[in-house]
Amino acid sequence: MRGIAHLARELGVSTATVSRALNGNPNVNAATRQTVLEAAQRLGYAANQAARSLAQGVTHSVGFMIELDQESTTSTDYFFMGVVEGMQAVLAAHGLDLLVLPCAKSQDNFTYLQRFVSRGAVDGMILAETRRIDRRIDLLQSSGIPFVTLGRSDSGSGYSWIDLDFEGVMATAVDRLVQGGHRRIAVTLPSGDANYGSIFAEAYRDSLARHGLAFDEDLVILTRRREDDGDAVVDGLLDRPDPATAIILFYEVTAIGIYRRLAERGLRPGRDLSIIGFRGEDSVRFLTPQVTCFHLSLPDIGTAAARALLAQLPLAAPASSSGIVQCRVPLSLVPGESDGPVPAGQA
Repeated sequence: MRGIAHLARELGVSTATVSRALNGNPNVNAATRQTVLEAAQRLGYAANQAARSLAQGVTHSVGFMIELDQESTTSTDYFFMGVVEGMQAVLAAHGLDLLVLPCAKSQDNFTYLQRFVSRGAVDGMILAETRRIDRRIDLLQSSGIPFVTLGRSDSGSGYSWIDLDFEGVMATAVDRLVQGGHRRIAVTLPSGDANYGSIFAEAYRDSLARHGLAFDEDLVILTRRREDDGDAVVDGLLDRPDPATAIILFYEVTAIGIYRRLAERGLRPGRDLSIIGFRGEDSVRFLTPQVTCFHLSLPDIGTAAARALLAQLPLAAPASSSGIVQCRVPLSLVPGESDGPVPAGQA
């Protein structure tokens, strides 16, 4: 490979002229530009992209910050792998590299992000798993770096976010169960501090109230992304004077443990306890009876996030773009056999 200095010597011009010609500077006449381009191809010139990016003040890279723990990394259906697929397809088409920035849950996520911001390592950032109060959003807004969040937050204002329609999911699930005669409807919530747990909980309260059903905190159960939590869920809900007849799961993998524990007690999902899962994960695809759940396209979420970021990047955004995108992605119900009407005598 030959460098820019070698090209200049071969052509008897300055390195500045060669640089301007290669970068399409309009101050270089057409004949000189053509001569430089032909020589570059003949001599096998390869641009130093790092130097070019430094000179232009851009990196042609987008960061995607995610947080990892043992549960998420060992899961057979890791949410963000599908999201990355959608992001990568959109960004690559615009000549942008996607840098996945994994932050361990044991690390301070603000300090972790601050390092990349201070280095100017990326042209834009996509944040996952927002908190209700999230200092990272304030950091990015004050730095002026274009960004999008996967999830909503009370922090900041006037920024782009893409989130799942948790409210729509909960309303559909509760409506379906109430139509089946259920009045004692439980819910599982994620045990972490991501804001989607708060949104899911609020949507649950609102949906119950819409049907005139009282909220009972004993029917709200915190779970992890683990099937073993299903044992305690079943025993806690059924060994009560007023047992629950249905449950809506945030982590659908919990259904595996619920199915197992119901079988140990001689009970059947959909008959003795109705179950609706939030998302149809691969890990529960082959459970019998089939789990009633919601479907979404993970690549579509990644595509939406990448496009929302592109709308803010000077090199990619159309002139008419407002730059701000706020969108709740809908999910569609996929009926199974894990939920049914309240058995006679339990209504």
